[in-house]
Amino acid sequence: MRAVRRGLREGVAMAAARDPPEVSLREATQRKLRRFSELRGKLVAPGEFWDIVAITAADEKQELAYNQQLSEKLKRKELPLGVQYHVFVDPDGAKIGNGGSTLCALQRLEKLYGDKWNSFTILLIHSGGYSQRLPNASALGKIFTALPLGNPIYQMLELKLAMYIDFPLHMNPGILVTCADDIELYSIGEFEFIRFDKPGFTALAHPSSLTIGTTHGVFVLDPFDDLKHRDLEYRSCHRFLHKPSIEKMYQFNAVCRPGIFCQQDFAGGDMADLKVDSDYVYTDSLFYMDHISAKMLLAFYEKIGTLSCEIDAYGDFLQALGPGATVEYTRNTSNVVKEGSELVEMRQRIFHLLKGTSLNVIVLNNSKFYHIGTTKEYLFYFTSDNSLKSELGLQSITFSIFPDIPECSCKTSCIIQSILDSRCSIAPGSVVEYSRLGPDVSVGENCIISGSYIPTKAALPAHSFVCSLSLKMNRCLKYSTMAFGVQDNLKKSVKTLSDIKLLQFFGVCFLSCLEVWNLKVTEELFSGNKTCLSLWTARIFPVCSSLSDSVTTSLKMLNAVKNKSAFSLNSYKLLSVEEMLIYKDVEDMITYREQIFLEISLKSDLI
Repeated sequence: MRAVRRGLREGVAMAAARDPPEVSLREATQRKLRRFSELRGKLVAPGEFWDIVAITAADEKQELAYNQQLSEKLKRKELPLGVQYHVFVDPDGAKIGNGGSTLCALQRLEKLYGDKWNSFTILLIHSGGYSQRLPNASALGKIFTALPLGNPIYQMLELKLAMYIDFPLHMNPGILVTCADDIELYSIGEFEFIRFDKPGFTALAHPSSLTIGTTHGVFVLDPFDDLKHRDLEYRSCHRFLHKPSIEKMYQFNAVCRPGIFCQQDFAGGDMADLKVDSDYVYTDSLFYMDHISAKMLLAFYEKIGTLSCEIDAYGDFLQALGPGATVEYTRNTSNVVKEGSELVEMRQRIFHLLKGTSLNVIVLNNSKFYHIGTTKEYLFYFTSDNSLKSELGLQSITFSIFPDIPECSCKTSCIIQSILDSRCSIAPGSVVEYSRLGPDVSVGENCIISGSYIPTKAALPAHSFVCSLSLKMNRCLKYSTMAFGVQDNLKKSVKTLSDIKLLQFFGVCFLSCLEVWNLKVTEELFSGNKTCLSLWTARIFPVCSSLSDSVTTSLKMLNAVKNKSAFSLNSYKLLSVEEMLIYKDVEDMITYREQIFLEISLKSDLI
């Protein structure tokens, strides 16, 4: 007992001597950013970086957009050189989920490289969604979301490459699977490394609140004898739970109890930080699979041929792993977006394929997991959250020409690669990216403005979302600007026209909005599936011949709803967001961003 007490006292003394978790986390993050900055535009040595970086795309239009942006980045030397960058598109037909996309990517790697890819370290980034909860990323992709960081500015792709900068050096050939809209930050000992060198699957785990656990994957870890939690722990996993209820977390012994050391060294994570002295769980982020496991999945995919249901790389792959895995989860479809008759059968086949495969877990006790996939998260992390701002070094003004912008103690505005006239005003809590705002433009609180040009007097109501797209229609360049409330639910759908009163636009009944715009309720009002009617498929956005006219017109329709004053859209050609993405002109949008970049660069050189 004395030896234990002495060990505890020594542990307290060592903990007191260490840097606070937030300090070591910030320093570790800044080191990775500096290291990546050194590699941008440089030819990397073999083994120094990833052999292959692959990004998934949902369709051919998205594939084209991603390839164009990758090409521009490589041309401007914003990425490490000597690396194979690929975009792998999902096959036509039914949605197949990120698990299906993983299988397709394995097949593409086999076709491109034959047996050579057995010796490669591969980063696979899933970015195949349409970002309906963060529509300013819909046209050009979540992985190309701009961040208020770096010169030239970082997008999510660069940030992911920076945060994973140490992984390839300590990884056996295999594939690291991650998503495009999350950020993992971590700190470990100065002489420690995260090693992906065990057979089977290996996943990162982060301490999280039970509430966060209900929306993530949760690890049921085997017992751990050590008295003190370390920043880095290699653990074995009994089983994996996908988005479990709190009751199930307790039932399957996934919940960890607070002890003398386990809370003081945690950094917390996501928007709901882990509270001191509360029960917690370990949640997932990215995972690695060795080449034997990847080959097994590839053989399975080539045997079944075409997929006709959505497979989740986390829920359907990881739940089959570990000695405690059971087949029951395959029949639970509560977390499935779209059920199909083949889903349960496919899940069961994957379970029997992977059963017995080990799931190794790398516990990162001083780590944070951030998800930036919704307008709420986007605005919070870029304007209000001091933690992420400190850790990454996020800036209020990034590579922009701007007026004096007032800051308040709780939040500020965020300007990314934009040109603002000295007489315009931006309220705190708003984000402006890739835009030009002229004199007498007033932006209210908590707005998002993307890819827009507002040359004349305009007032954007608080909580506005405005995003402009270039379109190619009948070989002619056109423009359309989507405008919503930042809190609008674009994914919510109804099955019949009589139910569209249940939809809300800027907090107002959608039926009332149609009356303000003098639009009739008919099937022609919506694009796509006529039994899935939503703001995403509503044909309400005017097509215009110039970017500025497009923004001005959409702002008029927005303000008409806010002011309850009529503004007829009858004389305009109208598109839904769904159709705007079909007609999008990626090249022109990239050109517009490049023009802003060059003008800012020129003026910066003159100062």
